Amino acid sequence: MDIVFSILQILTVLVLIVLTCIIFTNAVEHLGEELNLSEGAVGSVLAAVGTALPETLVPLVAIIGAYVTQSDLHASEEIGIGAILGAPFLLGTLAFFVTGMAVIYYTQEGRRNLDMPVNTTIMFRDLHYFALAYSISVFSSFIPSMIVKHVIAGLLLVIYLIYAVQTIRTASKIPEGGQEELEALYMSNFIKFPERFRLPAIILQFVLALGGIILLAHVFVEQIKFLSETFHLNPLVLSLIIAPIATELPEKFNSIIWIRNKKDTLAMGNITGAMVFQSCIPTAVGLALTPWILKTDAWVNIIVVYLSVMVVYMNIVANKGVLKPSALLTGGLFYLIYLVYVGFKIF
Repeated sequence: MDIVFSILQILTVLVLIVLTCIIFTNAVEHLGEELNLSEGAVGSVLAAVGTALPETLVPLVAIIGAYVTQSDLHASEEIGIGAILGAPFLLGTLAFFVTGMAVIYYTQEGRRNLDMPVNTTIMFRDLHYFALAYSISVFSSFIPSMIVKHVIAGLLLVIYLIYAVQTIRTASKIPEGGQEELEALYMSNFIKFPERFRLPAIILQFVLALGGIILLAHVFVEQIKFLSETFHLNPLVLSLIIAPIATELPEKFNSIIWIRNKKDTLAMGNITGAMVFQSCIPTAVGLALTPWILKTDAWVNIIVVYLSVMVVYMNIVANKGVLKPSALLTGGLFYLIYLVYVGFKIF
């Protein structure tokens, strides 16, 4: 009965994390507008960082929470590393697959055609930065010195800063899509704030949502620990698969909307830009706060990501800037391969 309750609790928490993430992102976008930040800064950096917060907080809560509560530090580190590596894994496999399926579906509906002409400047920049940061991150596991790992963590932050600056500069030059009209601040649907209290209302929603994400991430981590102990599973494997589905996939359904509207660069950039963030910021956290020693399960996951991204990259090169959905669909195959591997490990 405890197992059933734990699974139900995890499912409930996953739903609540997604909803809280939406509330947080809404506050972030309004904060950017209130502070008169550029469209590029709001859409490509503020909103991107906001939607990436849950998957960044899960490993942070797992690791720091273990230190504070003096609980099983090893299991918490495994969960943290799994959540960190799981995000680019899901983006580079399942998110690619969902996007490819969307292209096929809307082509059959007559809304678009199968070819996806993408801006190669943006796509290649994202994929190059991802390959650089991801490679630095994963191969840092062979470095025994924690001091050197801390330096590399700082290097990853610098890499993302450079990427963010380039993204902001490029965003203002890209005519495709632009920034959509903001939804009303969610709190204003329940409480009518005078105009002079607009900024405090935004900050209040921001703080409440952030607190909710931290609390829910803590509950999620504890339940993952419970299931891993009950079934004698490596918590890294569970967090590699479960955590990213909750924190990454829902927000990537934005890509489906852009695919329907034939805004292929935005659709793919939504995924590849998040991959750059995930290979820099959460990984820097892992390098700074854990021993960052990757085991076989993690390396199989990493190889799958490299292969899936390579297929997409080579497809764009071969078709001179046109991406075929068939290349994206292979991401689903790579995801399935890893699930089969995990299945063998379990049974």
